[in-house]
Amino acid sequence: MVQQFFILCSGADTSILKTCSNGEQNKYAGIGATVFFTALMAFIASSYALYTVFDNVYTSVFFGLIWGLLIFNLDRFIVSTIKKRNSFGNELLQATPRIALAVIIAVVISKPLEMKIFEKEINQVLLEQKNEMTLANKNQLALQYTPAIEKLNADITQLKNEIARKTAETDALYDTYISEAEGTAGTLKLGKGPVYEEKRQKHDAALAELQQLKENNKQKISAIENQIKTLNAEYSDGVKNSQPVIDGFDGLMARINALNELPWRPSFFIFLLFLAIETSPIIAKLLASKGPYDIKLEDEEHMVHTWAQQKIQQRNEILATDVALNEKIYSEIKREETVYTYKKRKAEELFILQADAFKDLQAKQL
Repeated sequence: MVQQFFILCSGADTSILKTCSNGEQNKYAGIGATVFFTALMAFIASSYALYTVFDNVYTSVFFGLIWGLLIFNLDRFIVSTIKKRNSFGNELLQATPRIALAVIIAVVISKPLEMKIFEKEINQVLLEQKNEMTLANKNQLALQYTPAIEKLNADITQLKNEIARKTAETDALYDTYISEAEGTAGTLKLGKGPVYEEKRQKHDAALAELQQLKENNKQKISAIENQIKTLNAEYSDGVKNSQPVIDGFDGLMARINALNELPWRPSFFIFLLFLAIETSPIIAKLLASKGPYDIKLEDEEHMVHTWAQQKIQQRNEILATDVALNEKIYSEIKREETVYTYKKRKAEELFILQADAFKDLQAKQL
């Protein structure tokens, strides 16, 4: 039963193969087994590849099964359409397009399994790429907020410098009127005279202005600091909201690109392995000698071809004979006087009926 299943997978004509030896049946059962296991490998590989896309087991298995059946049918068609000929060159020329198609299938099948085999290495490459993307994302977002924050910090510094300058002026006036009272500067007279009072009033006025300036600038600095906090919060939210996009950067294309970043030799040899598996039915069919099955199949095809040619030739002969008979019959009819007289009489009757009908029509219109 297993042998019959694999023979069915090979695409061979079972009715012809049953009349062949056990060795011939085993050969085609082996070819069918290769086709089956190639399709099974395609099912596993495509299911894993689709799982990285959909992240759902049932969806991946469903579409992977469809892909496996497609590869099975395609391989079965490729093997069954290669006919053994007496010339190896003709057989190779016939198989060349099918080998090219097998190479494409091998690439499609091997790539998902390569990603599974090198999954840890790919994850490491993806982690490095994600870290680079995170830093680049932060720097890019910072370009939107840093100039505004720097300008606001400069405004705060300017306001503080105003307070510092006013404080220095007030302190200088304080030192002036104290020195005047002590007699160490100004009029050099000890005591609180008119000059002292004048300088004291200037200091008190400057002190009042300083207090007012501190109050005003404190409010301005507080407002600016709130703006800076708002911008920093927006920057943090931007980084937080964009991080899930970076964390989700592990789809099929990302993994393929990460795989390409790894050394090429291991991946290449895995590809060669799958190429050998995919082309093995074709290579086996090419290398196998022409067996009884191929001879019987060629004989049956030749018989059908010959029978079709005979039928076409017979139909052509019947057509030629019928044309010749018709020409002879109608040529003899043309020479018959009775036929001429009969057709002339009928034409005269038809002409009279047409004249009468035209007359009645004209009479109705008058």
